[in-house]
Amino acid sequence: MDAKHGAAEVSHSAHADDKHSGKEEEHRREPSERQTEEEKPKRPPVYKRPVFIIIVSVVLLAVLVIGLLYWLHARHFVSTDDAYIDGHATQMASQVPGQVSILHVDDNQFVRKGDLLVELDATPYRVALEQARAQLDSARGRLVQAEAQTNAAEAGVAEASAQIEAAQVALDNATRDLERYRGVDPRARSQQQLDNATAAQRNAQAQLLQAKAKKTSAEANVNTAAAAVKAAEGEVHTAEASVKRAEVNLGYCRIRAPNDGRVTQRTVEPGNYLQPGQTMFMLVDPDVWVTANFKETQLTLMRPGQPVTIKIDAFPDETFHGHVDSIQAGSGSRFGVLPAENATGNFVKIVQRVPVKIIFEHSANTNDAMLLSPGMSVTPKVKVR
Repeated sequence: MDAKHGAAEVSHSAHADDKHSGKEEEHRREPSERQTEEEKPKRPPVYKRPVFIIIVSVVLLAVLVIGLLYWLHARHFVSTDDAYIDGHATQMASQVPGQVSILHVDDNQFVRKGDLLVELDATPYRVALEQARAQLDSARGRLVQAEAQTNAAEAGVAEASAQIEAAQVALDNATRDLERYRGVDPRARSQQQLDNATAAQRNAQAQLLQAKAKKTSAEANVNTAAAAVKAAEGEVHTAEASVKRAEVNLGYCRIRAPNDGRVTQRTVEPGNYLQPGQTMFMLVDPDVWVTANFKETQLTLMRPGQPVTIKIDAFPDETFHGHVDSIQAGSGSRFGVLPAENATGNFVKIVQRVPVKIIFEHSANTNDAMLLSPGMSVTPKVKVR
């Protein structure tokens, strides 16, 4: 045990000597290291370094220049995203009632002006046309008959005039004979001869009156016949109008395209019975334009004819070109269903928007591919300077 205890003491003493020597060595090194750190110069923060300051200055200058250039460029243009494509949409409807027998078009089909679109059952209208033509023939027959009666009445007038002339001659002769008998010495003539001459003269007068009355009757017949002719002519005109109307109605059974366009919102099917004015589908014209609602403060320098660059949301990679066609004479709210009424005194100033019509430049782009449709959102940019 003494040996072990002595070895432990020797080991502990050696460890203590090593520890003491290490502290002395460390104590000798610390002053030199502290001296080195004090002699070493301190580096400034990053934001105070010249390179950083130069880079930031260059970036700020570049941003300022780019912003100035953008402002100088942007001040020449005004734009809005409150814009859409507009166009003509013709409402196709039947003008006569009838059942659809043949439908020649389908949804979104493009048709040309004059193309046959729908055929209605024309049987009732063919029958009506034949009936109208028969009535026209009957009216023309009555006109011919009335004209013949007029000719007969005029002939009766001529005959009555001739009879008047003959009766007048007979009366003149009878009057002269009576005067001669009256001028003869009563002893040279008999009473019977005088009575016969007197009777002849009165008979001639009666025949003259009868001829005049006959002429008056014949003239009345002429007037009656003329009135009958007028009535017959009116019936002919009415019958001709009926024939024309029947032909028009028969033509309405074949509905054709009034202009080029695409069939949209088709609701008609073969076999449907249509009433006059009932919408079958819409025919959208390919000739479209842009209706842009600009703020009233953007219209200061805007004039018709100014160039426009048009971006369409549906075709972001395409750029279309156009020009300002016209500016509406009034804001959109002024022509609304319920225009703003400011006479009550509750006035709040709101920047109004005015519709501007922009026409596409067909020399630069067209709608031949039927890509542009009414209602599409667009962003027009007008160069006002």
